[in-house]
Amino acid sequence: MALIVQKYGGSSVADAEKIVNVARRVAETAAASNQVVVVVSAMGKTTDGLVTLAGQITPAADPREMDMLLATGEQITIALVAMALQRVGVKARSFTGAQAGLRTNSAHTTARITRIEPWRVRQALDAGEVAVVAGFQGLSEEDEIATLGRGGSDLTGVALAAALKADVCEIYTDVDGVYTADPNIVPDARKLDRVSYDEMLEMASLGAKVLQSRSVEFAKKWDVAVHVRSTFKRDPGTLVTREESGMEEVVVTGVTHDRDQAKISILRVPDRPGIAGTVFGAIADANIVVDMIVQNISRDGYTDMSFTVPRGDFRRAVATLEGVSAKVGAQGVLSDERVAKVSIVGVGMRSHSGVASRMFETLARESINIQMISTSEIAVSCVIEDKYAELAVRALHDAFEVGRARANAG
Repeated sequence: MALIVQKYGGSSVADAEKIVNVARRVAETAAASNQVVVVVSAMGKTTDGLVTLAGQITPAADPREMDMLLATGEQITIALVAMALQRVGVKARSFTGAQAGLRTNSAHTTARITRIEPWRVRQALDAGEVAVVAGFQGLSEEDEIATLGRGGSDLTGVALAAALKADVCEIYTDVDGVYTADPNIVPDARKLDRVSYDEMLEMASLGAKVLQSRSVEFAKKWDVAVHVRSTFKRDPGTLVTREESGMEEVVVTGVTHDRDQAKISILRVPDRPGIAGTVFGAIADANIVVDMIVQNISRDGYTDMSFTVPRGDFRRAVATLEGVSAKVGAQGVLSDERVAKVSIVGVGMRSHSGVASRMFETLARESINIQMISTSEIAVSCVIEDKYAELAVRALHDAFEVGRARANAG
């Protein structure tokens, strides 16, 4: 008997018909002598609707109250999925994140899981029931409802799979796996049969929307096999797992892009110890996550600093920096919302030289100017003008023969 955790995203449970479809799929899994835990997101665009509603009440909602509000979306879904399962003859019981034993820190709207005590879920499984758990939420150490941030249901699924020592965590969504690039942009993008944790983590953090990056981190730490599959097709999806022999033969596994970027520069900053700490300390205090950072060579005792932030935090970051700029004696702040990040990812980069130069040459041939560059052991990212994002993805996908290379290796 296998223990399987299945997570269904908002598009998979968007209406009553789709919920019944999910129930049938879960029933098939349970009928094959498996124990099943189902983690669900809020229905369709419910969370977006709740955020909009809160914005109509107040432009600065209290984070605790936002968590109270947003957690209701998943609670609606768990009850409906449990009812649908019972209708098709499967014993089922629904649980909120708190009832399922997910404990978090107290960072409302962006909480992190601190421990999991899923004894009630285990009790339901032992009684022959399917446990239906609300994703995206837990209970803080102060016994307050806390949510895990966008995509948090992925994290709930993986975390429960780790705590329950499940055989696999299946992530069901409206795509049928992880592709070498966005198939809406690159017609010959190929679905990957397998991808390593490190590759998936880079792809998720660099713009691929299939999995939340924190869920991949958790899966890697606890060695949880994650299978990304389509709710609406029976095809096998993509297995996210440990790096295997042969993966390094493929130089680039995928090309990602992220248009949710903005670039900010603080000009002629005094080049002395402690200034960078002051600048980025203020950004951190505003709970803004900084991505790429570039500091120019010092001239005449001054330097320029540039960095990127999520576009949704752009105005807040600029306002914060304008105050800091005056405080540290900088010349001023420049900002640009019209940027995007394009990246190439692959564990094969560790053992192949010239990958970055080939990327730069490819962008140059398309007359695409590179504004910022960032590298890791298995990824190279460039910030470019937003209007060239799709062209850059297609050019890089062709230059590295990504679809063909992985298809032959797979």
